[in-house]
Amino acid sequence: MTNSWRFSTLADRHRALGSDLEDWSGMGTAWSYTSGDPDAEYLAIRTKAGLMDVSGLKKVHITGAAASHVIERATTRNLEKLMPGRSVYACMLNDAGKFIDDCVIYRTGPNAFMVVHGAGQGFEQLTMAAYGRDVSVIFDDNLHDLSLQGPLAVDYLAKHVPGIRDLPYFAHLQTSLFGKPAMISRTGYTGERGYELFVRGQDAPLVWDRILEEGAEMGIIPCRFTTLDMLRTESYLLFFPYDNSEMYPFDNEAGGDTLWELGLDFTVSPGKTGFRGADEHYRLKGKERFKIWGLKLEGDKVPGNGAPVLQDGKQVGVVTQAMHSPLNNWTVAIARLPVELANDGTKLVVNCATHGEIAATTGQMPFFDPEKKRRTAKG
Repeated sequence: MTNSWRFSTLADRHRALGSDLEDWSGMGTAWSYTSGDPDAEYLAIRTKAGLMDVSGLKKVHITGAAASHVIERATTRNLEKLMPGRSVYACMLNDAGKFIDDCVIYRTGPNAFMVVHGAGQGFEQLTMAAYGRDVSVIFDDNLHDLSLQGPLAVDYLAKHVPGIRDLPYFAHLQTSLFGKPAMISRTGYTGERGYELFVRGQDAPLVWDRILEEGAEMGIIPCRFTTLDMLRTESYLLFFPYDNSEMYPFDNEAGGDTLWELGLDFTVSPGKTGFRGADEHYRLKGKERFKIWGLKLEGDKVPGNGAPVLQDGKQVGVVTQAMHSPLNNWTVAIARLPVELANDGTKLVVNCATHGEIAATTGQMPFFDPEKKRRTAKG
């Protein structure tokens, strides 16, 4: 573990499972375990449920009369239709109209919000927008985030949380879990029906232990952070900066991608102006250098991140993340491709340093549950 300044109260649980607690976003995070198996964890979340510590996500409380103004300036969403108890996915841009972070905005009261973001510049963006405004911006590292994901997650929680089955997708409730205060949100990063359990740091070990003990008979198991890479790849969920030009820069260009290039333009509320980078965002429509797109690969060999994508022997793109699903029996990848290849059915080749050339075909994402019926299921 290096460079960490944030600490999960579940660190000893992760070490017991064999994690070295590698740094992510300033927190020692269970990227891997020596015990268990990533495929088994992937299968648990796709068919049963898995529990993951995602407390490395940054939680920022924004309260006060100017709270909605600050968030609207800092993000791409219009908050007037976001009522308490609901949340929305949003992006943040710099002055050049380029992506710098994504987040989920939770409205917890008329003048109260929580913004949860990853390793980008979200906190800095919010504090900059808050300067001189009637608002309080508080970074909260006591609040831990345990993600219980999978089709049986609701069956487990229904034993303890009245009304959980009625909680809609991207809604949250203030409640108790095992006699401890909790905010439970129907969100996640897996493409499955799942829940994020926001609890105090002092309560996180109890919640973690009890879910795994009681849920064992249902097949609920602990999952490492990198299991998300398998899940997100087939569900088209991007992870900054690993799918961005900050990781795979263009020649003679600084890092930075537009929402049009990343396929995240849907996060801009219709007609919204006045957010940071708005003018450049709209100006750059139709000027995409690339598109984030999907590849279906032949066989079960998984190319590494950064593997070149070739057409007629010439590099035209790069794989940003790939996976093989033992459940769906496919090998798929997220890739950066030229705009003209963002289609279905074009034959390409991925040149993997380990496995050699792998035949690939372009395909629209998400590959898994394209109508998103699983994550939005009712009852």
